[in-house]
Order: sequence, then structure tokens, then C-alpha cells
Amino acid sequence: MYRAVRPLLFRLAPERAHAASLRAMQLVSASRALQALIRPLFQAPPCPVEAFGLRFQNPLGLAAGYDKDAVAVAGLATLGFGHLEVGTVTLRPQPGNAGPRVFRLPVDAAIVNRLGFPSRGADFVAAQLSRPRPPGLVVGVNIGKNKDTPLERAPEDYAALVDRFAPLADYLVINVSSPNTIGLRRLQGRAALEALLDAALASRDAQPRRTPLLVKLAPDLDDAGLDDALGVLLDRGVDGVVATNTTLSRAGLRSAGATAAGGLSGRPLTVRANALVAAIAERAGGKLPIIGVGGISTAEDVRARLDAGATLVQLYTSLVYEGPGVVQRIVRAL
Repeated sequence: MYRAVRPLLFRLAPERAHAASLRAMQLVSASRALQALIRPLFQAPPCPVEAFGLRFQNPLGLAAGYDKDAVAVAGLATLGFGHLEVGTVTLRPQPGNAGPRVFRLPVDAAIVNRLGFPSRGADFVAAQLSRPRPPGLVVGVNIGKNKDTPLERAPEDYAALVDRFAPLADYLVINVSSPNTIGLRRLQGRAALEALLDAALASRDAQPRRTPLLVKLAPDLDDAGLDDALGVLLDRGVDGVVATNTTLSRAGLRSAGATAAGGLSGRPLTVRANALVAAIAERAGGKLPIIGVGGISTAEDVRARLDAGATLVQLYTSLVYEGPGVVQRIVRAL
């Protein structure tokens, strides 16, 4: 059915199409009858995984970026995901970058975005996450600094966000790797990352419940940068790493519009993301559970990412090109 619908969706601007699909998931979230109707159509078989003290129904999750404000958690849960990662959430509401800011690259099964963390803010998202959620569903919250927060004050944003969401999330992800907020990736450097994690972990450890804290890294780190980042993560004792975010590389692209500024996701990221997961697994010596993200569209992609060292895997762009049935197809084939 999605093959028939996709040409109509692709007539819409990418961000409008995304808004339409998210609105549909919101409607499902608001109706138990719709949830009961849709869930059997997309239900994935159990394939349980344990990571950082949590039990996941299957290893495949939805990456951050689709449901930025946690408005459609119950609806998205009907599609067979083992976990959902909402966000990126910023402390204060912000609109993100000016449009147009999302571009499809159909020939490459890819997307370029330069959204820049559009967010309704922590208060709004916290209210959404305070609602009951489907049993057994793991929900992570991806957090980022506001655009107008100076880099030297970024630890304050992250600490406040951890304080707000640690009681509501099953796990938290510190996003210091988006290419679309000026200077953000500098927070992956050793000194900046140490200061940020010291603040975030102090906030987390002051909570009654120990919520797992992960860090999302960029695929464009060189060897020295990766070693520095991993050294800090291991030294500070974070619970895991998400690899990877979108890339600034445009190597090998064939689509018109491939030079659009922003982060690239989808099929062209598969090899690069797989290599980074393998590098992290080797250098961390198995001490950091990894969520593998980037270029996941088939069961073979998932198996390759797990073989490289990931414990869990996430997708997003393949929903645009393959439709919601891709989740069930992948998990059934694992």
C-alpha cells in the first residue's frame, strides 16, 4: 500500500510530508480503537535484547528526529519498534533553522536536513512523556543545547535537561554531534566533553533513579577525535554510545541537490556508520553498549551492524522510502 501512497507524499515538500505522517501517528495515539486496528498489521515478533539495564522487545528502534516533541509515542509503538527515541529536545522552545531545510535524494535513498533542533521545549515534551505509554515500550529522550546558548554554557543546558527528563525517560542521549547547530560538534572535544558530562552525570546521579546516559557521536570524527571522545566516555562511565549522527560527506552521491547544506542520512551512510560502530567496539573493548544508526533499511543491514558490535539498531530515513512496514519486515527476517 505504501508504494501507492509514496508518489503522492513525494509531491509534497519533505517537511510537509513529514508533518502529515506525524499527524497521522498523533491521531492513532489519541485512539485506542485505531491502535487496536493497526497493531496486528505491523506487529513484529519478539526478539528480546537487554542493554544498559533495560529489556527491549526487539533490537530495532526509531531514531531521534522523527517525533521531536513526543507527540505520537503510542501511535508509533503500533509499528513494531522495540524502542523509540524522541527529540532532539532543547531546554527552551526554538524554531530551528530557516527553510527550506529538508531535501530528498531519491536516487541515493537519502535525505539532507539542516533543521537545527526545532523543539517545543522541555516543558512541552515533559508533559507528553508524563502520559501513560504502551507496556513494554522503551522510550529514550535525545537532548541538545539551544542555539543561543554559548558553548561554554552548554553544560548548564544539558544538566537542566537531564534533571527534567531522567524521571520520565528510560534512557537519555546527549546529542553533541548534529552538524546543524553552529559549533555543537566542538563539544565532542576532550575538554568540552569532560565539562559537559561532569555536569550531566552530576544531575543524573542526584535523581532517585539511575537513568542510563548515552552520548551520540558524529560519523565525521577522525581517529584522534574518536579516541579523545571515547576516552572521556569510558573515563566518566557513561552507559553507552549512539553511532552515528548525520554526515557532512557527499562522497559518491548521484542525486540532484546532493550539494545542499546539512547532514546526510540514509543509504549512503551505511558503510561509514558500520565502520564507526566497529571502531568503537574495538577501541572500547566491549565496555560501551552501542546503538547503531545510519543507513539501516534491511535485515542484512541490521545483522551487519550487530556483527560490527552494536547491541541495538535504529532507523529513520528508510521509513520515508520503504514505509512503516519496513520495521516488521526487518524484525521478521532477523
